[in-house]
Amino acid sequence: MTHKIVIIYQSLLGIYGDAGNGKVLAKRLQWRGEPAEVVTVEPGQPVPSDGLVYLLGGGEDWAQVAAVKALSATEGDGLRTGLDRGAVLLAVCAGYQLCGRSFTVGDDELVHPGLGLLDIETRRGNERAVGEVLSTGTLPDGSTTTITGFENHGGFTTLGSDATPFARIEIGVGNGTDGFDGAIQGRVLGTYPHGPLLPRNPELADGLLEWALGRKLEALPKQVVNAEHETLRAQRFQVVRTTKNRAEQTR
Repeated sequence: MTHKIVIIYQSLLGIYGDAGNGKVLAKRLQWRGEPAEVVTVEPGQPVPSDGLVYLLGGGEDWAQVAAVKALSATEGDGLRTGLDRGAVLLAVCAGYQLCGRSFTVGDDELVHPGLGLLDIETRRGNERAVGEVLSTGTLPDGSTTTITGFENHGGFTTLGSDATPFARIEIGVGNGTDGFDGAIQGRVLGTYPHGPLLPRNPELADGLLEWALGRKLEALPKQVVNAEHETLRAQRFQVVRTTKNRAEQTR
């Protein structure tokens, strides 16, 4: 069986390279000898119900509103069916916000209804959150991993009682003032960082795949995972922390 990684509305929610998340998931399955393909669905096309992982990315205000309207129609039924089957949805930034109960965009105080997949509300903040993010994420199996990425959003998100925070912020803004980023509920994980997110955080990529598959993945071959990759990742963490320290010293 070929695993489907479904990118939803790349033309609307793809301005930050978030489609790279789909490529990473497929490649990490293929490296383990498991057939996988990336399927891109655009507005006007039905979302397939047999995906393993679904992906929503970041987009501009008008695109976010257009995407939630399209997914609220019948073409989005496949996403809900897939989640009911046990698939997983990773929603980033605008995709994260539109999965909630409601959101506002830009300077518009008009409240737009979301998909209701996450018990969250997003409203415009006093200032825009822009910059590197460093956090500790809790994966669905209870393990933790360091998350790095880049956030750029004007909305601040409040979690309801049915949603659980995904990551504790060390550097950055995330949801807003609560010290956390993202939310998990049911089979949905929402978060703010781009990067794309999964190339920068391979442990999170494997955690999503294991969550969707319902089993542990075997370790990758040694020729795929090497010391150079780990060194580059450690250097990225150090750069983010150094940048934060310099900013604090100049205040």
